[in-house]
Amino acid sequence: VNAPQSAILGMHKIQDRPVVVNGQIVVRPMMYLAVSYDHRIIDGREAVQFLVAIKDCLEDPGRMLLGL
Repeated sequence: VNAPQSAILGMHKIQDRPVVVNGQIVVRPMMYLAVSYDHRIIDGREAVQFLVAIKDCLEDPGRMLLGL
């Protein structure tokens, strides 16, 4: 993170990956997200809440677009 930035969001490409759903291994599209931030400016709890909000929006774009 370089000044004057306080955080950087990294979004990797979407790839099919094996995951366990209801005890079964299935293939699902997955994308890694990462956030780097200046701990002097941003509290870790707030950074995690931001990352979870981004994840929720990406998993359910209709909710984000319709404001549900």
